[in-house]
Amino acid sequence: MFRIGAKLFRAARIGGSTVSDFRLPPTRFFSINNNVNTGFKTNPVALQMINYAISLARAQKSDESYAQAQLVLEQCHSTQLDESAKGLVFLAMSTLFSERGNFSEAIEKLQKIQDLGLSSLAVRVAASEALTGLYLESYQDDFSSATADMCLQLLETIRLEIGGGGSDILEARAKALKGLVELVHGNVESAQSFFEGAQGDKGCFGNVALSFGEFLHCKRNFQMARELYQRAMQDVSERKDFTDSQSVSACNMNLEETLLGATCALGQLEAHLGNFDDAEEILTAALKKAEECFGNYHPKVGIILTCIALMYQHKAAMERSSSLLIQEGLYRRAIEVLKAPPLEVEGVGATRSRRDILALARECFVMLSMVVCHDFFTSIIYVSVCFDMLFLEPRIYWKQPLKAGRGGYAETLIVQQNRKAEGEKMKQWAETAWTNRRLSLAEALESSESSTKVSVIDTRISRVL
Repeated sequence: MFRIGAKLFRAARIGGSTVSDFRLPPTRFFSINNNVNTGFKTNPVALQMINYAISLARAQKSDESYAQAQLVLEQCHSTQLDESAKGLVFLAMSTLFSERGNFSEAIEKLQKIQDLGLSSLAVRVAASEALTGLYLESYQDDFSSATADMCLQLLETIRLEIGGGGSDILEARAKALKGLVELVHGNVESAQSFFEGAQGDKGCFGNVALSFGEFLHCKRNFQMARELYQRAMQDVSERKDFTDSQSVSACNMNLEETLLGATCALGQLEAHLGNFDDAEEILTAALKKAEECFGNYHPKVGIILTCIALMYQHKAAMERSSSLLIQEGLYRRAIEVLKAPPLEVEGVGATRSRRDILALARECFVMLSMVVCHDFFTSIIYVSVCFDMLFLEPRIYWKQPLKAGRGGYAETLIVQQNRKAEGEKMKQWAETAWTNRRLSLAEALESSESSTKVSVIDTRISRVL
């Protein structure tokens, strides 16, 4: 039965839909009028089946193992009478879908939680958090902001109706979620209003600590950011998903993603402080964790490889040293794992994800190629390598990264006067593509101590903050 079911699931693109077919379902936000259960009880049978399904999917990390896991969760859902337990099953389903890049199915499962009339408040907040995370990762920024707002309204309505908060910890999560959205949107001052007082809040752990730490990191408050990253790492390592209201989470905001994000952010922070030995150790640990959780060719691995390469680049600039071959190899592998689409298949309206990360990787890779090339013929060899990698598994899902990379390649062409026109055209295309609202591409790559801005890569949502 599992084998037949697995084939049906693959046919439905559950195991990992092609990015060119990616479509978000119609947006539905959580109603603040539905009955909400402010308590939280975990059904032991449901919890056992959920844990088994997740372990089954991740054991092989294949389309078939994920399809089999979905069948287990479907069976679990059909046997549950408690709506909070059904909500937990939907959270688990959405997590497995998102891990395979099938955001549309993940979002559909999360939105079904609003139809559960007596679903736990903790489950609803976790669903809102996951929805916002997926919208941010897929660059649906308006949807992410609206979802975070509705989560805050839900908690405020409960506070007014029952004369008290459903949970101070859940309220801290909702505020930090909105703060992260504002930070992604480049509204640093607005983000600060949602993080004020968070450090002394008893809910400042996990995603709250990580998002607050990233905000402080961007503000160059490195010491306090480090403390928050370490707090997030320590707390998450002691928890387990779905066991209580504090740890219920899903998709790119689940415990594994939070631990990975905090570890990677801490490694970036140590690099910004010039502690390169510590940075290398921490980022290497993050890379190992990502490979264990998601497999060697998952986009999360490519993101962390980019962070490691940027660390080596920063080290070379600070120490007046050279690690060009190491950086080049890391960027080369990162671009391959992230699967950048070739220019020929891109369209203005193509669905996008991880484009900021690819922009950094491609730009730096081509710039390194320019440095390493000593003459025209060597330059041609490196450019050929770039184009070879561009045509690996063509997709249109990740759009912006190439723009930055082609900006670097454009510089190489401009140096070669006989191809100046082509280089200038590609450079203009690259500059138009970068859409980060707080940083220009040049500022994101700036590694000097005098720089007033610093970029932070959030592995949860695959965005540059």
